[in-house]
Amino acid sequence: MNSLLNYKWLSKKPLLFRSLTGLNVPEFDTFYTQANAKYKDYETQRLARTNRKHKVGAGYPFKLSLQDRLLMFLVYYRLYITSTLTGVLFNLDQSNVLKDIHKLEPLAKEILPLPQKLHDKAKRLQNIEEIEALFPEFKAFIDATEQEIPRPKNKIKRRTHYSGKKKRHTVKTQLTVNSKGLIIHKSCHVRGSTHDYALYKHSHPKLPSNVRSGFDLGYLGIYDDYPTLNCVLPIKKKNPGRGKVGVKAPELSVEQKAFNRELASERVVVEHTNSRVKKFLIWGGEFRNRAKRYDVMTDIVSGLINFRILGSLTI
Repeated sequence: MNSLLNYKWLSKKPLLFRSLTGLNVPEFDTFYTQANAKYKDYETQRLARTNRKHKVGAGYPFKLSLQDRLLMFLVYYRLYITSTLTGVLFNLDQSNVLKDIHKLEPLAKEILPLPQKLHDKAKRLQNIEEIEALFPEFKAFIDATEQEIPRPKNKIKRRTHYSGKKKRHTVKTQLTVNSKGLIIHKSCHVRGSTHDYALYKHSHPKLPSNVRSGFDLGYLGIYDDYPTLNCVLPIKKKNPGRGKVGVKAPELSVEQKAFNRELASERVVVEHTNSRVKKFLIWGGEFRNRAKRYDVMTDIVSGLINFRILGSLTI
């Protein structure tokens, strides 16, 4: 029995291919070519692991070709459908769907331009030309994004993972992007109750000193805590203080309002990046998988977004 979805059929429908995978056909072909070139060495290394229970060669071979397995991998990440439905679409037993996907994740991470690779490159930049190539206009923008998780059974986790902003249980991840939306740095996830600025203090990028970082008002206090940091925040109205109930804060000047509008128009790129990553519903919907796989997932989705922006897998 042939599967309902396969590369041969889907590649003839470019718009549907892009909708179901997040990549267009040429981009997928590039991704597959790189994966196929590294696959033999990757499989040799995977099968040679020390905790194997059976000899190499035992068990059934993969039912799908590498091309269709990668297609299934992307469809699962893009649509985040159940493993049962994924198995129906690809004519694969439900129990093998996630096993197959988990085996492909390390290979995908090796190929894709992950934020960690770009951040390592940023720390090695030597001259102005190299810095400007990675940070056009010498600007970067930082923001945090949240994702809903199922209500924890543990009472303590129900409290620590409850987001007062989202009114549900979430985990939070911080992204740093350049002016083109390229994800330069991604933090590990933290519980949803963590404040954006607390997350920044726990995990923040190391950028060249001449790159200006743009923040929102959730990062108030950064000027005092990081006096040497090249950064900018919107200007906030000054609170009149205690004992002055009913007294409104003075309005910002025309110049201050213009500054805030200009900064907001620049920072919108990080909001667009948040929207892009959430189009992969494994990051945009409720995360149903185990928490230990969360950072693996966000790494891969970030790498896919970077791949689309760069137009290449080479950093």
